[in-house]
Amino acid sequence: MRRSQSCPDATPRGGRLDTPILLLGVLSSSVGFGYFWYGRKQKAPVPLVCGLLLMVVPYFVPGAVALFLLGTVLGIIPGVLRI
Repeated sequence: MRRSQSCPDATPRGGRLDTPILLLGVLSSSVGFGYFWYGRKQKAPVPLVCGLLLMVVPYFVPGAVALFLLGTVLGIIPGVLRI
């Protein structure tokens, strides 16, 4: 079967879509949604902002290691700063 020229690959910025980046993005977005939902219901700004950042960060961080480190830091902040 011949590949259509009108349907380009769905890869970010012309690069490869790696499995670790995809899984870390889904994981951090899921945790971020939980923090966002909790922060919105409890009117707590720290989990709300960290949750929003965890949902948005995977779109802008290019590497798996950087995404893991940033996601870990953003995931720990609401537990440390109980405001």
